[in-house]
Amino acid sequence: MRLDEFLTRVRDRGEYHGDDEAEQVVTAVLWVIASRIPPEEAADLARDLPAPLDDALRLERGRPEAFGREEFLRRVAQQTGARPRTAEWDAGAVLSTLAEAVPRERVDRLLAGLPADCADLFGGPAPH
Repeated sequence: MRLDEFLTRVRDRGEYHGDDEAEQVVTAVLWVIASRIPPEEAADLARDLPAPLDDALRLERGRPEAFGREEFLRRVAQQTGARPRTAEWDAGAVLSTLAEAVPRERVDRLLAGLPADCADLFGGPAPH
């Protein structure tokens, strides 16, 4: 998926004012994801995303951190300057678009690396 297409979908789902705001939210969510999954998984995901969105996944990180949905959303909120409830909306706008933009097997691996209770943010039912 091209950058403009990705940002338009996120912008529409998140009801943001423009592509700049959508890109800021995408970067924040991807940055938090990159701290939760192994670096090689982040690199694989980055290859499926248009530049410059992939940059947030390529940052030097140590070992993946284990944290749940509440902490995931708190970190997104911290990155965007929003409240946790808004961060849930933001994460859903980004992750549901991500689920359409990358191959299904990549989404499945990403779901396996994130807290199980984050599956609904991808816009579909939780995997079995």
